[in-house]
Amino acid sequence: MTAVPVVVFAYHQVGVRCLSVLLAAGVDVRLVVTHRDDPGENVWWESVAELAGHARVPVIAPDDPNDPGVVARVRAAAPELIFSFYYRHILGAELLALPTRGAYNMHGSLLPKYRGRVPVNWAVLHGEPESGASLHRMEIRPDAGNLVDQQRVSILPNDTAIDLFRKLVCAAERVLERSLPGLLDGSAGETPLDLAAGSYFGGRRPEDGRIDWSRGGWQVHNLIRAVAPPYPGAWTDTPAGRLRILGSYWRDEPAAGDNVRLYWESGRCYADCADGRRTELTRLELAGETLDRAGFEARFGASLPLPASERATSKETPSP
Repeated sequence: MTAVPVVVFAYHQVGVRCLSVLLAAGVDVRLVVTHRDDPGENVWWESVAELAGHARVPVIAPDDPNDPGVVARVRAAAPELIFSFYYRHILGAELLALPTRGAYNMHGSLLPKYRGRVPVNWAVLHGEPESGASLHRMEIRPDAGNLVDQQRVSILPNDTAIDLFRKLVCAAERVLERSLPGLLDGSAGETPLDLAAGSYFGGRRPEDGRIDWSRGGWQVHNLIRAVAPPYPGAWTDTPAGRLRILGSYWRDEPAAGDNVRLYWESGRCYADCADGRRTELTRLELAGETLDRAGFEARFGASLPLPASERATSKETPSP
């Protein structure tokens, strides 16, 4: 590989694997900018800072990458390329102007679809049959620059968000390996994104896991699997407290009755939903403890009626 000086902004598992690709290719990574782990967050991924330390690459973890001191540090590295791999902050115009060959970002969707935050969770929530990893040129508007390459992956009906994320980690690695030679020698082609063909989505909060029981069975299943652990999980409030529904399995079966409710049948827990379909619930928790059939029936009896008028708090309407 050509000795092209590079600065990398990276975090999370995609950051680890994409930085690994650069290091394996012998790229001249002069600085890695990452995040400090939030002690209040469930950190289940590997550390970019640890990987960079093993590779003897200088690492900084500023609160604001656009701080003048950070910009000066990046400028001193004289990068010809900047890469952003799941870095959580937006890079400002001053940073994006520094690399002579441009700045490139790895995004976890098939751009221009699902631009913005947490694209993995949004794609599962909306029942998409596929997603992918997209490498694109960075500009001031997030996830809007020219596309270099992308890799598609399937989303199976019972894949959770973490299942999809694992596929996208591999897809991101493949995209970068495939694109890197062209980026380094200047031969990589780029295709403008048709932003009108996609949408921009915002972030999600733990309270957006509230289940809207006026939705159909497929939509309820999609929410459960979109926020299943290691994400915060779906939930509904009951007379016995907040019931966390942390797993489901979809068979596209008819409901057993006409009412929206939870119940057990043949050793399995089900939710009969508002459209007359049902989904199996594979993991329930109440007060931090797993809820089995005996515990369920001790608290709720044979079935738990659900408020079909309860509305979820998440705002699912995308912006153009």
